[in-house]
Amino acid sequence: MYPLGDYQTNAFVVEDEVDPGRCWIVDCGQRPGVLLDAVEASGRTPAGILLTHCHHDHIAGIDEALARFGPMPVRCHRSEEGWNQEPMLNLSAFLGAPSTATPPDGLFEEGDPLPIGPNWRILHLPGHSPGSCGFLHAPSRTLIAGDTLFEGSIGRIDFPTSDPDAMRSSIGRLLELDDETRVLPGHGGETSIGRERADNSFIRDGIPAF
Repeated sequence: MYPLGDYQTNAFVVEDEVDPGRCWIVDCGQRPGVLLDAVEASGRTPAGILLTHCHHDHIAGIDEALARFGPMPVRCHRSEEGWNQEPMLNLSAFLGAPSTATPPDGLFEEGDPLPIGPNWRILHLPGHSPGSCGFLHAPSRTLIAGDTLFEGSIGRIDFPTSDPDAMRSSIGRLLELDDETRVLPGHGGETSIGRERADNSFIRDGIPAF
């Protein structure tokens, strides 16, 4: 996990489950040099970039990664297909510095295989954005959660494309996971489903409360 850029957006390097000589980058935020250096130092070949969602702080380093390592797949949820190229949708326009990134060349939905490996699956978790997803590795009970669930908080639901009702449903889905499930969020430190069930102010009596 590598916090990147102005918003300390967590990016991840995940070893390919089938071929340990390859790895996948999950999200690629601003100024990704430390992340790209780590990939290079590992000796693994980056196989592609997977996006939990397409807000600016999660996509801003894509072009730098492609410049360093050459062409590779970039994939996101189908509902955010055009967001990398649309500053109003990726929110960079609201920051006063409209920007774009290389668009995805592949799209996924829940139920599709996740190329990291056969034990990974996609959870579609709309709310923060319509295409927000988590990536769950069932054997190790590890969830890369994007901007849905944080330590002590949840992802923002006040953006133009956010949906509070969808977020309540998505948080409810996550609360169905085992308490021991590790949560690696898009910002901040690692937590667990059990810890958030007990301590998160947006969850009360085991259900979303916002």
